[in-house]
Amino acid sequence: MPCTVCVTGECRFRTRWATCWGVESSPSEVTFATCARTGRIRVRGETAVRFVTVSTPRIKVAVVFGGRSSEHAVSCVSAGSVLANLDPDTYEVVPVGITPDGAWVLGSSDPDALTIRDRVLPTVDKSGAALALSTDPGRAGALIALGEGDAGQVLAAVDVVFPVLHGPYGEDGTLQGMLELAGVPYVGPGVLASAAGMDKEFTKKLLGADGLPIGRQVVLRRGTDDLTEAERDHIGLPAFVKPARGGSSIGISRITSWDHLQSAIGVAREHDPKVIVEGMIHGREVECGVLEFPDGSVRASAIAEIRLPDADKDDHAFYDFDTKYLDDVSEFDIPAALDDDISDRIRELAVSAFRALDCQGLARVDFFVTEEGPVINEINTMPGFTSISMYPKMWAESGIDYSTLISTLIDTALARGTGLR
Repeated sequence: MPCTVCVTGECRFRTRWATCWGVESSPSEVTFATCARTGRIRVRGETAVRFVTVSTPRIKVAVVFGGRSSEHAVSCVSAGSVLANLDPDTYEVVPVGITPDGAWVLGSSDPDALTIRDRVLPTVDKSGAALALSTDPGRAGALIALGEGDAGQVLAAVDVVFPVLHGPYGEDGTLQGMLELAGVPYVGPGVLASAAGMDKEFTKKLLGADGLPIGRQVVLRRGTDDLTEAERDHIGLPAFVKPARGGSSIGISRITSWDHLQSAIGVAREHDPKVIVEGMIHGREVECGVLEFPDGSVRASAIAEIRLPDADKDDHAFYDFDTKYLDDVSEFDIPAALDDDISDRIRELAVSAFRALDCQGLARVDFFVTEEGPVINEINTMPGFTSISMYPKMWAESGIDYSTLISTLIDTALARGTGLR
């Protein structure tokens, strides 16, 4: 718990003063406290405060990646970039991989092992030591060995988790709920925001309820395989058919004829039984990052625009998985060439969307800029962190480099803690 006598504003990490000595009956009588982040000792005298520097243990961070979703490989690549940019003088990193079938293992700490090489996607295998996270708050952060001979032993005890996971069973509130039960601080939004942000149906319901501009959509649940005539008229063509709870453009089809709807639904249902059909929005495709700081303040980043050179020539061109991660064909403008009033409106809407879903930590909000104004397409509560991902690039343009961005996210997670808030 923080030392209340140290919450005086002298240190921007003031919520993390941890260890106190002296008389415990009254905060005013505490004479010394040490900052868990900086190792500086705060010495309280009768009339003055002074600081001295001492050595301190590094913050233990579990970087969790992989997972059971179709975005397994993207998660691995994102984690590789995070591992490469964590300051080794500040953080002790524990890489935790989740295999495609859901097993937790001690992963590789080598960022090069988590890169795309010759179009071959990285994956987590079972070669690492099997482990599990204790959900006992009394053992918060304990990673328990499961292998023969060392079962039950604590492999590591971490202070915070950075879940670099995309898609279901990682970004959708399931892991966040487990971390809340375990009492372990974690980077990113909580259970509700993660679940709502993952599900395109409920993202738009919440955004629409707050009066934010959203596009047209129809939800097809299990057992429903077509649109009514009224729904087709509402959506129009071209249309996009998507898994309701997916990302990285996996399983998405763009159709220009209703004759292709059934096959597109089949592709989407390979990833999710619930399917979303969206009307195409004609406009420029832009993105904006949102970042929460340890003091609870929220800021929007510079805006990025995605451009596909052949989009005007190819009716089926869109920003799909291959375009994002395998082919070097898309182009970006950061900052986007937009009028100041449009840029200000996009940043305002990004923060409003962040708050509408009750997000914490971070999010990336995607927009279309139409003649009538910006329209929110979706929100990503754990955006990509690869070397080519827009979220870190937008913050770099905003004056926050990759390493500082990661540190800010970890500091915010530790300041927030777990439980009701």
